[in-house]
Amino acid sequence: MADTSPRLLNGPTNPSLWQRRLWGLRFLFRPLETLEARTQAYGDDYRVSPPDTKPALVYFSTPEALEAIFTAKPEQLSAGGGNQILRVLLGKHGIVLLEGQAHQRQRQLLMPPFHGDRMRSYAQIIQDITTQVRSPWRVGTTFAVRPAMQSISLQVILRAVFGLNGGPRYDQLQQALTQMLDGFGSPFGAMFLFYPFLQQDWGRWSPWGRFLRLRQQVDDLLYAEIADRRSQAEVGRTDILALLMAARDSEGQPLSEVELRDELITLLFAGHETTASALAWALYWIASLPEVRSKLLAEIEGLQPSPDSMAIARLPYLSAVCQETLRLYPIALSAFPRVVKQPLEIAGYALEPGTLVMPSIYLAHHRPEVYPEPKQFRPERFLERQFSPYEYFPFGGGDRRCIGAAFALFEMKLVLFELVSHLEMAIVNTKPIRPIRRGLTVAPSDRFQLRVANIRR
Repeated sequence: MADTSPRLLNGPTNPSLWQRRLWGLRFLFRPLETLEARTQAYGDDYRVSPPDTKPALVYFSTPEALEAIFTAKPEQLSAGGGNQILRVLLGKHGIVLLEGQAHQRQRQLLMPPFHGDRMRSYAQIIQDITTQVRSPWRVGTTFAVRPAMQSISLQVILRAVFGLNGGPRYDQLQQALTQMLDGFGSPFGAMFLFYPFLQQDWGRWSPWGRFLRLRQQVDDLLYAEIADRRSQAEVGRTDILALLMAARDSEGQPLSEVELRDELITLLFAGHETTASALAWALYWIASLPEVRSKLLAEIEGLQPSPDSMAIARLPYLSAVCQETLRLYPIALSAFPRVVKQPLEIAGYALEPGTLVMPSIYLAHHRPEVYPEPKQFRPERFLERQFSPYEYFPFGGGDRRCIGAAFALFEMKLVLFELVSHLEMAIVNTKPIRPIRRGLTVAPSDRFQLRVANIRR
């Protein structure tokens, strides 16, 4: 008779406290290598924590396990409870921290601005900002790619999401937000998120003290903008803040000022660094691989002059380039963690309440049986077949899938179209660019620079 008892996840046996701390630091500074080393040692689904540690920390990357996680009932897995590391950044009302009815309410209020005809209204903003950023570049101009893409993505958020179109408040927010985000832009900065005991305010010159003061400055500016909007009651605005202020839940209640602030900051963190890093990686592969650039240019040149933004967004190869970019180096290495709330079996493994479950995007995207030659950048794989949401999920999965996914892809396509259509770019440093940690994400380092070799039109 076959044994049907639950399996036990492989993992480290009895590491010392020093070894565990060393592993934590290695994950901070070399996250991809750490994930791959664990997979080689323990298999696709594995336990990170020692056997008797509670709560246990487990990673899953097989489609079977991921389907079970993303389709689990709320009473089985808590997603908001696994994201408390973000509370200091996003506030307690951000959608990623909420549970149950509160989460569903926020999601229903936030979804409409990111879909349908609303997207078309943001196209001109994205195209204008990209043109403004690239217009000073001449033949021979060298630029650091990630900061340039950050400038584009932040300006898009300030205009399309926050509804700001220049002026002192726009400038102050741009400066404060950039400084606040850059504070977590290295493995050292990320330590303040992963190790709460470091979150000590020792004055404005201390790292955490500086963050707290910048956060307060950002909050003051956002609350001032919300108050001005309340008093002016302007009609016809299409920015996301205006739409959120006008939204009402099933009981006719609007979002409060604090809820609006938390959602704006959530949208900022979810859509700024992530989109900028994805754009930087896409440009890296386009510049590195002549055949990719040739195919992309051929597709772009097949469009009518001054094409509609939706025609650009529907280009198959451009879409495949964006998808492959997000597969090879997904900006978030894992989907939102879940906390087990009641005894649960996933892929044949028994999990106790309190277990922290990490659905690994990076490992799922590098499974050779799903993606042959997974280290190769090959957009064609997305033209040859469709992948399930348990094989490819750069924006997370289940009811926690990023609500801004369509907007992010739309922005990526329009920015890449604008840059590739007008500029021929060459890599300055021929050494391979490695991913580095930026806060909770990974990104190309600032050593990645491009030189404008030719201006096409």
